[in-house]
Amino acid sequence: MRVAAIDCGTNSIRLLIADIDGTNFREIYRTMEIVRLGQGVDQNKSFHPDAIARTLAAVDLFAQEISKRGVEEIRFCATSATRDATNRALFIDGVKERLGIEPEVISGDEEARLSFIGATKEFAPTEAPFLVVDIGGGSTEFVYGKSDVEFAKSVNIGCVRMTERNIHSDPPKAEEIENARRDIQDAIAVAAAIVPITKAKTLIAVAGTATSVAASALNLAQYDRHLIHLARVSAEQTHQVAKTFALMNADQRSQVGFLHPGRADVFAAGSLVLSEIMKATGAKEFVASEADILDGIAWSLARS
Repeated sequence: MRVAAIDCGTNSIRLLIADIDGTNFREIYRTMEIVRLGQGVDQNKSFHPDAIARTLAAVDLFAQEISKRGVEEIRFCATSATRDATNRALFIDGVKERLGIEPEVISGDEEARLSFIGATKEFAPTEAPFLVVDIGGGSTEFVYGKSDVEFAKSVNIGCVRMTERNIHSDPPKAEEIENARRDIQDAIAVAAAIVPITKAKTLIAVAGTATSVAASALNLAQYDRHLIHLARVSAEQTHQVAKTFALMNADQRSQVGFLHPGRADVFAAGSLVLSEIMKATGAKEFVASEADILDGIAWSLARS
């Protein structure tokens, strides 16, 4: 069965088209657009008209790809920003008009479950238990389990949210970084009260912040998802990336070849989130995975 999975987050919207038959998965097409749907949502609790326009323009492009590739089923999942926006109906109606389906505004728990499914498919049972950490634009999911989710918690410490809330200077001031760090530590403590974050054998980090930290640790000139996928990054490397980008200004970040232009202004905060997670878990390394919630959405459409 040919399926289309769409993950619409705070910073990006992504499309995966795949053929899935039982346990067999064949990727047909994958793409991403940075649209910053969550622009200002943390402060204003509503979508900016420009953000809706950018995102629906991307949905138009996705609709063309879905139409020409013979997709049988579509699942569109919207996450943190859409959960928080009081005017989400404007966006939902726009998606329905373009794709003919009802987009789902999924809960943090469902987001965690789908991330876990997508991230752990390629790992052997001997590498369990897993802690999957999904650092998004608006929220971060902590998901623990062996073959299935046992504990999960979503907290509001995404890279866009932490940047908009705390970082207002270029380059960031030391006190802004410290304010962000405290917010992050407080949120991790909330997650740790529910999820046994120090008990995992394997820490898997997914989504653009984590894979970009891996790209930096690997000294990649350009982003290469095949080299990044399943790369192991030490805690020391993670802390160094966070320190380096906290000192850089916008011009310096824009010259980093592996960093998507739409991620450059929020990467300092995002890498700080991952650095603090490494400290809190005590993990010596994380495994970067290009398989994440998007893959989990696709798997959820598979017929048993």
